[in-house]
Amino acid sequence: MHPLNRDRSLEELERDRWPAPSAHDTRLVATAQALRRRPIGELTVEDMRLLIGQDIGLPYLLPLAVEVLRENPMAEGHLYEGDLLYAVLTRNPSVWVEFPEPGRELRGIVSKLIGLPEDLQQEVERFLVPQSTDKQVPPRRNGRRIFT
Repeated sequence: MHPLNRDRSLEELERDRWPAPSAHDTRLVATAQALRRRPIGELTVEDMRLLIGQDIGLPYLLPLAVEVLRENPMAEGHLYEGDLLYAVLTRNPSVWVEFPEPGRELRGIVSKLIGLPEDLQQEVERFLVPQSTDKQVPPRRNGRRIFT
């Protein structure tokens, strides 16, 4: 796990400076590049949601996001309640092999959540299913699993 020096930017921590955005880059690209220059301790929930959703700075941002989710699992950026959780949960499963500590803590957090919107509940269930098996998540009815 990488040390979390919150006074440093992703560019500094990763030792990788990206070129300035060109006139042809999208607003998303320009925003992500600007956020990479900001100290990680100053990033907002929305900033983390955006960067994590683009798979940028995951070694540094996943632990920060899990800290936020520990306090408020439904932390909200600019999209909807729980959008940071959604961004974290929907990373490629291989990310959690590479970063097992935040993955373990996230499992503990999400395993206790109830009453989630259906799409977020589905992502929680996908995340909780062991990745090494082809086990399917049982279907749900009225918020309860149906076992056949």
